This record gives sequence, structure tokens and C-alpha cells, in this order.
Amino acid sequence: MTVSAADIEAALRAALQPQSLQVGDDSHLHAGHAGAREGRHFSVRVVSPRFNGLSRVARHRLVYDALRNLIPQGIHALAIDARDPGEL
Repeated sequence: MTVSAADIEAALRAALQPQSLQVGDDSHLHAGHAGAREGRHFSVRVVSPRFNGLSRVARHRLVYDALRNLIPQGIHALAIDARDPGEL
């Protein structure tokens, strides 16, 4: 099964109830890269109150936890920009 940006968006919406969410499929930028055979490359920009008071590492852990079932299905790389609403 191939993971899509829509799959990632649905998982993040369910777990983080974001105020803002953008998911991009950057796989075309990595064509020919050895890791591209292992899965797709995505970027995520998410703004959620769930991130209030959390460190960058803790925010990334929440994102990875929300995607834990999708990662083995074909996410090779994930660029994360996770902010709380006060950081806009």
C-alpha cells in the first residue's frame, strides 16, 4: 500500500485537531535518491493547541505517534513544522 498526503492529513486531523494543516508530497524532488525506493517524502506544517508548552522534540513525537500506522506503509522521510497557535 502506498501512503498519500490525504492519508497523512486524515491521521493528523484525527489525532491533533489542528487549527491549520498542510501536507505536501515532495517525492518528485527526490527521484533517483536511493531512499525513494523505500517510500515517499512528505512535508507537514501543522498548527495545533496540543503543542502549547511542548518542546520541538515533544511536538515531533506527537506527529510521529499520530502517523505510527502509516510510517511502515511507505513514509521514507517527513519534514515537520509543528507550531502552537501563539507562534503564527
